[in-house]
Amino acid sequence: MTIGDRLEQYTLQYPQEVLIVKAEVAGEPDEIAIFRGFSSSLMRPTAFDIDIPILPEDANILSIDRLQGPYDPANPQYLQQDLSWEDFLTHLTELGL
Repeated sequence: MTIGDRLEQYTLQYPQEVLIVKAEVAGEPDEIAIFRGFSSSLMRPTAFDIDIPILPEDANILSIDRLQGPYDPANPQYLQQDLSWEDFLTHLTELGL
């Protein structure tokens, strides 16, 4: 299971949450919103083909924010901010994801 798949699975199990992932993809900064099992880039076009991962395996995850859904960029409601990938990975592992 890819990084993106694991994060999407998390949001399927916790549909009241939105993840904002700050990452470096192919050397370029990106922010990805993940909500209810779907990922979408907030900074670049998102491919229509769901088989093309928004967050490739070689992406460098800089931080993950957990927010109360639905996401309102004008009024974000943070549950946790600036989690490292290692910290969130531990959380995913504890949940069996």
